[in-house]
Amino acid sequence: MSPHFVSPPPAPRLLPWRTANGKPCYLISDTDQSPLNARADDVEALQLEMGAGLLGHASELLADRKATVSELRFLANRLCEALNDVLRIARSRAGSGRESS
Repeated sequence: MSPHFVSPPPAPRLLPWRTANGKPCYLISDTDQSPLNARADDVEALQLEMGAGLLGHASELLADRKATVSELRFLANRLCEALNDVLRIARSRAGSGRESS
């Protein structure tokens, strides 16, 4: 008898959105070509694009000596959101399947 090789189950993919209760969403799929994987790729690309745009805006606002505390606080909050998105994408692509926040 020859031993049967059973491939390990695919690692769950951390998706770039959360449930209505704020919990992380994961996808387990046999293929990277699934419609949900494609949608997640599109959302991640959009998040990265928005983060890059925000970074450009941040440079301009930080250079403006007339920027108010409210404007800077708003900017800081958006930068935190963008950084969370980027870290989630990095964890997903690294295949860790774990999200800390």
